[in-house]
Amino acid sequence: MPVASEMVEFACDAFTVHAFLAEPPRAPAGAPAILVIHEWWGLNDHIKDVARRLANEGYVALAPDLYSRLGFKVTKDPNEAAGLMNALSSQATLRDLNAATGYLRRQPCVDPLRIGIVGFCMGGTIALTQACHNSDLKAAVVFYGKVPPLETFDYLLCPVLYHHAGQDGWVTRQEVDRLRQGLEQFGKPGEVVVYPSCQHAFFNDTRPEVYSEQDAKAAWQKTLQFFANHV
Repeated sequence: MPVASEMVEFACDAFTVHAFLAEPPRAPAGAPAILVIHEWWGLNDHIKDVARRLANEGYVALAPDLYSRLGFKVTKDPNEAAGLMNALSSQATLRDLNAATGYLRRQPCVDPLRIGIVGFCMGGTIALTQACHNSDLKAAVVFYGKVPPLETFDYLLCPVLYHHAGQDGWVTRQEVDRLRQGLEQFGKPGEVVVYPSCQHAFFNDTRPEVYSEQDAKAAWQKTLQFFANHV
């Protein structure tokens, strides 16, 4: 049977948040669930495909549109994407993601105690922030997101798997070293995996100029194993 997928919506504040929901074939009661957080491009077909791939692995996957308050924008223009990202309110985003987690917890087939998060680029930054704020999350996977200040990791609430592109021009090696230091200094569970020859966004197979098939496959398998261990 194919994965069941649809656009859904839920309320947060006075706004309607749109999201893409993908469920496994014959999703059993008590299925684990994953929040999928998009890049600065918006909730595009690539992120929907990631959600479907997770559903094929047995997870209920929900990809919220973090630009819902900005008019549900999706773009391929980096200048527009930068504007959209910069227009996001961090506090509103936290509330929207809390609402998204609540939506997942209310799904009949979801085990509310087995929820994880994965994010890419901007979404990776947000996923790492959520791992320090959202006690419902049992694991966070971060693909090349910006790293917060060192003291932030004292508040980390779940294990983190961080995928770093060795040739990343946006996330520096110093940031990744800070993440390692934070995990060690505050005794938090986590792992950093470096892909030495990869550029930023190496997992995005819709961008041939940066996509690395071999490393993307390796990162995906590590991601699945991490979620299997913790969610």
